[in-house]
Amino acid sequence: MRVALAGGGTAGHIEPALSLADALMRIDPQTQIMCLGTERGLETRLVPMRGYELGTIPAVPLPRRLTPKLLSVPGKLASAISAAGGHLSRLGADVLVGFGGYVATPGYLAARRRRIPVVVHEANPLPGLANRLGARLTGHVYTGHPHCDIRNGRFIGIPLREQISSLDRLAMGDKARAHFGLRPELPTLLIFGGSQGAQAVNAAAFAAADRFTAAGVQVLHVVGPNNADEPEDRTRDGVPYVVVPYVDRMDLAYAAADVAMCRSGALTCAELTAVGLPGAFVPLPIGNGEQRLNAEPIVDAGGGLLVENNDLTPDWIGQNLIPLLTDTDKVVAMSEAASRMGRRDADMELAREVLAVARGERGDPAPEPVPDDIEADEDESFVDDGKDAR
Repeated sequence: MRVALAGGGTAGHIEPALSLADALMRIDPQTQIMCLGTERGLETRLVPMRGYELGTIPAVPLPRRLTPKLLSVPGKLASAISAAGGHLSRLGADVLVGFGGYVATPGYLAARRRRIPVVVHEANPLPGLANRLGARLTGHVYTGHPHCDIRNGRFIGIPLREQISSLDRLAMGDKARAHFGLRPELPTLLIFGGSQGAQAVNAAAFAAADRFTAAGVQVLHVVGPNNADEPEDRTRDGVPYVVVPYVDRMDLAYAAADVAMCRSGALTCAELTAVGLPGAFVPLPIGNGEQRLNAEPIVDAGGGLLVENNDLTPDWIGQNLIPLLTDTDKVVAMSEAASRMGRRDADMELAREVLAVARGERGDPAPEPVPDDIEADEDESFVDDGKDAR
């Protein structure tokens, strides 16, 4: 099979696409895969690093307001569709799978022109413009959130890296803590704010450092590559507080932790529930509120806490998070609740669906007509749909 994957811009689009690619290769190592992306997104680094071919197309930003820049959109979109079509023809694609973001819209339209079957995966509870368009072109639409309202959508979960989905946190715990210089017997908090870090989360954690030390809670704090150049050891009174710019082994970070304090991007929520790690979720305070929607089902099921960005203070940490970390029975109960919400096999399930579509084994209802004057809602874009990696 020859499969094209369209999802670029942020890791929130790229990582599920690459996890699907890995699953397809596990099913059939002879599968030919090409990822569509731009020359400036994270895909230029992530795709080759995972061993897949990258076919680049022009980025097509859609202005969020009525400005003269709107006049340039049709020409740029036509150029991107043409470039995407060239890659699809060169690959001889049997199917195109889109994940939203930079390149999904040109990919969907190029595939439709060539009568190539389209599969859409929407990770978020509020679908972006690109995937709402894609869902009008195909009946093969899969979602990562159980309450996503998108045409023809069927909940399947978010494809995750096998490194994460197969993780046994209990078995790896001691090894993971040793890897980061943490003690094996202390309650451990993992703090991270997405691929670039989160200033409010970082600031609140540092301000609460003395409280962590006093309670005997050790911390692994991933501050983001823009906020530190080198790892830093802030251990006090024998209680480790390890600061690192970036972690390339999130499986070990998850295995080392008892609880995570983090944003609630779709991928983060999917990974934490898959590995059964309770989260203290701090939704991103901008955008359309989808990060809160990501976290709410987990919190309602007893697998996490939710705190608004402005309410995340050292006092909140001292009154809510530290008592949780020092209550082993409660941590275990929350871990079990989080795990019940997880989907570990979404990558393989989606891969099997994609191959069935490519082989013509899945019926596809007639697509809706797509108007020529596709309009964008406020805060949406052909570029990114406003989504973040974690």
